[in-house]
Amino acid sequence: MSTATSPETSAAAQRALETRYGTPWSAPLPAWNETLDSLLAHRSVRNYADKPLPAGTLETLIAAAQSASTSSNLQTWSVVAIENPERKARLATLAANQSQIREAPLFLVWLADLNRLEAAAGRTGASAEGLHYLETLLVGVIDAALAAQNAVVALESLGMSAVYIGAIRNQPEQVAAELGLPPRVLPVFGLCVGYADESHPAQIKPRLPQPVVLHREQYDAPSQEDGIAQYDEVIGEFQTAQGQSAAGWTSRSLARWRSRESLHGRDRLRDALNALGFELR
Repeated sequence: MSTATSPETSAAAQRALETRYGTPWSAPLPAWNETLDSLLAHRSVRNYADKPLPAGTLETLIAAAQSASTSSNLQTWSVVAIENPERKARLATLAANQSQIREAPLFLVWLADLNRLEAAAGRTGASAEGLHYLETLLVGVIDAALAAQNAVVALESLGMSAVYIGAIRNQPEQVAAELGLPPRVLPVFGLCVGYADESHPAQIKPRLPQPVVLHREQYDAPSQEDGIAQYDEVIGEFQTAQGQSAAGWTSRSLARWRSRESLHGRDRLRDALNALGFELR
């Protein structure tokens, strides 16, 4: 893979970084390559073309996912691939009626899977007490997230697009029933996969300035205020360009947590986890 930093490459890198943050970029540029181009060009795509995926796509994405890091090689995740239109429609209904689930040719539901290890313990007569603690579920959730992001990087490198669906947790028991999940398997999030509908192009959304999220040596809370104020302006301009109200980041983000109702059913996640067999000691 090329890491050349020709004038053309440097200019492209500068544009990519400035698009990602919505502000001028002044830090030195390291060697640049196609992987960085692809990562910085990521965007959530919610409109998909009526175009099938090439044969072998799913298997290739899962190979990429399984190449991600996993805690102690436990591999405490699984994924259910859904292509059946009727099942996608039912899952869309459970996930806040998001039309992109119906439109995408492939919908993946990523799972924190502790059942596999519990079954192995049962076969061998080993104790599996540690599976019932919050730490182990957290390992499964992290494993699933790492695997899914590897798959996203892979599919974007192949010219495809994706969007994560957190609303799969709105009604986790019903999702589990639809997918036939055994006990101690949690649907963590969904992922739509397909080719973007170029008639509805998605734009790169600016992120928080690095000084807000990057702390050197120790966490520096006071330094964040100016960066967040700047970001409210940047994201407000982006929202206006997208035909949305310029609510900024602070106001729109806080609205997501303003009440129990704004969690859209996820306020009862602890009860759902218990129903799915997680004791969470």
